[in-house]
Amino acid sequence: MTGKELDRQVHAQLRTLSKENAEGVAQHLVMVARLLEAEDLAGAEAHAETAVRRAGRVAAAREALGMVAYRKGDWARALTEFRTVRRLSGSHHLLPLMADCERGLGRHERALELVTSPEVRTLGLDEQIELRIVLSGIRRDLGQLDAAVVALEIPQLKSARRQPWAARLFYAYADALLGRGDTDQARAWFAKAAAADDDLQTDAAERLDELDGVVVTDLLEGEDEQVDDGSGAPSGERTDLDEAGDGR
Repeated sequence: MTGKELDRQVHAQLRTLSKENAEGVAQHLVMVARLLEAEDLAGAEAHAETAVRRAGRVAAAREALGMVAYRKGDWARALTEFRTVRRLSGSHHLLPLMADCERGLGRHERALELVTSPEVRTLGLDEQIELRIVLSGIRRDLGQLDAAVVALEIPQLKSARRQPWAARLFYAYADALLGRGDTDQARAWFAKAAAADDDLQTDAAERLDELDGVVVTDLLEGEDEQVDDGSGAPSGERTDLDEAGDGR
């Protein structure tokens, strides 16, 4: 891990730093990404905070810290960092996450303002898809179940094949349908989500099992307690030999 793994845009931001500091911050940012992938949120947070201490005016460092906070469910902190990124970079690519943070904080009206803001038109397709998913969630929170479904009925829902966002879009649509009571359609879309989810971004397969009434039993549960103590009986169970040795 050298820090050169970062994309060109991030390296361009780091040019405002000294060479030595830029190399160090780059290494911390790479570690944030790796630890997030490994679900080590504490480790990712430590590296992100160090990157921000060393490069607080670099948007990529603030975004890394915001992403860690977002993954932790610390909506207020994530929103603060994302706003800073927007101010430093002038980019609106974090609008979907900002709206989701507002939703997490229970501020649905503010979330809707972000979702419908003029800046949405500047977003790429990936961000627009994410924004639709967030919008559907907001509508469900507000009890607007039909609107939650309609929010996701976009051309990409039918034309998506192996797009990186396909599994999340299909899953969100299935969830919205289920929330409205359309169980059969929801099952079909959960199946599509599971088939598209090569990276296991969702629990679509588990949701399918739930709808089908499948109960998964852990056959290994409790095996760690069954330790052979040489008596021929699992630990925790008394034998006649044990009782004879008690002297009682």
